[in-house]
Amino acid sequence: MENTTEGKWDSLPVKLHDSIMQTLDELGFTHMTPVQSACIPLFMRNKDVAAEAVTGSGKTLAFVIPIIEILLKREDKLKKMQVGALIVTPTRELALQISEVMGQFLKKFPQFRQILLIGGSNPIEDVEKFKEQGANILIATPGRLEDMFRRKADGLDLTLSVKHLEVLVLDEADRLLDMGFEASLNVILGYLPKQRRTGLFSATQTQELEKLVRAGLRNPVRITVKEKGVAASCMQKTPARLCNYYIVKDKFNSLVAFLRHHKHEKQLVFFSTCACVEYFGRALEVLIKNVSIHCIHGKMKHKRNKIFSEFRSLKSGVLVCTDVMARGIDIPEVHWVLQYDPPSSASAFVHRCGRTARIGNQGNALVFLLPMEESYVTFLSINQKCPLEQMAPVSDVVDVLPKVKALALADRAMFDRGMRAFVSTIQAYAKHECSLIFRVKDLDFVALARGFALLRMPRMPELKGKNFPEFEEMAIDTDSIRYKDKQREKLRQKLLIELKMKREERAAAPKRHNDKNKAWSKQKNRKERRRKTAAKRNRDEGSDMDDEDMKELLKDTRLLKRLKKGQISEEDFEEQLTGGQKNQRKTAGPSEDPHNLKTQCSR
Repeated sequence: MENTTEGKWDSLPVKLHDSIMQTLDELGFTHMTPVQSACIPLFMRNKDVAAEAVTGSGKTLAFVIPIIEILLKREDKLKKMQVGALIVTPTRELALQISEVMGQFLKKFPQFRQILLIGGSNPIEDVEKFKEQGANILIATPGRLEDMFRRKADGLDLTLSVKHLEVLVLDEADRLLDMGFEASLNVILGYLPKQRRTGLFSATQTQELEKLVRAGLRNPVRITVKEKGVAASCMQKTPARLCNYYIVKDKFNSLVAFLRHHKHEKQLVFFSTCACVEYFGRALEVLIKNVSIHCIHGKMKHKRNKIFSEFRSLKSGVLVCTDVMARGIDIPEVHWVLQYDPPSSASAFVHRCGRTARIGNQGNALVFLLPMEESYVTFLSINQKCPLEQMAPVSDVVDVLPKVKALALADRAMFDRGMRAFVSTIQAYAKHECSLIFRVKDLDFVALARGFALLRMPRMPELKGKNFPEFEEMAIDTDSIRYKDKQREKLRQKLLIELKMKREERAAAPKRHNDKNKAWSKQKNRKERRRKTAAKRNRDEGSDMDDEDMKELLKDTRLLKRLKKGQISEEDFEEQLTGGQKNQRKTAGPSEDPHNLKTQCSR
């Protein structure tokens, strides 16, 4: 705990409840961290707080303890349906984690009930649970919370319940904004009473966050907690006891070799997209024997909570994940954070690293780079004050990509995953914030496709018009690869038959005739209707059409009416229509013809 503590809990200028002190002792929290010693007294003295502290600095206890203390000091005790504290956090995993910590303290305060409102469950069940047991402390993700405020028709008046709100906490506030929750937060803030304490906790400060501070906090006390022993000019954003490495060679084979060498440790492996987690996670399950491999990404619905809880309880294993696990998540004893893909933003790099080396513990992080990306190391050192050291090549690296190809040949599901992962990676690359280093035009598509063990190159806009003679496609019709899942394969075969029939019907059907093959009079009728509609619109809108054009249009309209009444033949109609136009063209020079003038201007 060196360089991370600020004395014992009883050294606080405000006295904590005996039961809180007892719980802290049971949990093994003998000393405070700097962010805790700074925030807790301010919160308990009814100050609004905007706290910035490096990831892993103990921010959760910095608001959980004051919340309980403030609710205990209320003169009027909270009733069953009265919400005294609201904690809003960006992800389900972080909400679950906060709920667990809060639950540890509430064991000694049975008068308070908490409820968790997060996605991945039926909202009606949440409504019924709230109505049945009530809640004084509410922990929620923004989307589900906003939805709950609109459930009055289902018998839940959450607006009434929050009228007694004492404390609002926005945890990982910068991430809330990064994930596009700004609109939801504004809606939620509109339902809350103005007389409240507000705490805003984040690892970084941004301009968007500053707007939120001004909107939600009244004269806040700003707290910035730095690592002890780190010079103010340096402003290092990663934990001081984190060893940060990078490697530039044979990414997937090196990753597999590394994981095989560290089987008895706990590791997170970050990929840039959900599709990559699905694909490489499945490959690692096959290639890394006797290791528990778990996968989590943002598109998972009901399984995420269970997987997260299972992995937290493990002593060793691998969690393959996206940035949904990059912020605020506290997984015990993570030895290594491996970044297979550099994240889309430099700040996300720091947050990923922060899943290890937490609360003064030792930790390690390793990022895998392509040769063209090595300048990213210098960028991180300057932009994020995050120096990286090159790691020696991993020993015993073997080529496992043929085995991954065999998986794709044996199951179409794996083949599909590989194609989606490759496409999603290129799309993520194109959106990278550090576009001077990560440029799609610099990518070696052939080498990248080999690294994904693809059987053939996919069809996508970024590859359109490009030839890849160096890429050796498998000598197999990929349509012949079958799904291992028999029901899925049966459905695919049915769809293939339907598609074939549609193609045959299309080929056998007579070609559609365009306007040029229709009767001349019908062509003219359609054109005339369009001209009349345009003329009416121009008159209504105050058109710039001159009188000559309008006269010509009216003349054509009269001719058409005469044709319809049988007063003139089609030959007469065509002769008068085209003759009039020809005469006009003969008498008007190019600069006088409005149509020519329009063409010249457009050129």
